[in-house]
Amino acid sequence: MVDEVRIMKKKKKIALVAHDHRKEDLLQWVEFNKYLLSLHDLYATGTTGKIIEKSGLNVTKLQSGPLGGDMQVGAKIANGEIDFLIFFWDPLETQPHDPDVKALLRIAVVWNIPVACDRSTADFLVSSTLMEKEYERIVPDYKNYRQRKINSSIDEQL
Repeated sequence: MVDEVRIMKKKKKIALVAHDHRKEDLLQWVEFNKYLLSLHDLYATGTTGKIIEKSGLNVTKLQSGPLGGDMQVGAKIANGEIDFLIFFWDPLETQPHDPDVKALLRIAVVWNIPVACDRSTADFLVSSTLMEKEYERIVPDYKNYRQRKINSSIDEQL
């Protein structure tokens, strides 16, 4: 298995997501890092995007999380359209779209993108010297997985 190297450009594509009880925390973090974030392309799920826009930053808004926004972010990650994810999720509240949340976090790991789920980790990510330059992100080679045999009767149908 040969891993693939994907270049994360100097101008990063950052997804911002926050559960309802964490939106204020994310907004404070965004305000604190406003200049740095303004140098990058921002994406956010519905309500979170509206809140970020109020801070004066440009953001591409997707659907609200429960209406498919988390899955849209996940699809963008799988398609190489998101470089990293800032997701302030609420570990104390059950979410009606909890499977989507878990799928989003899973897909971020599958494609080896940095993920911050709290303010401290987000601070470490954006203050890294890697934010200022291109980065060679190693993505596992999923060729064997894609070419695996399911079983003989299904393979014959394909």
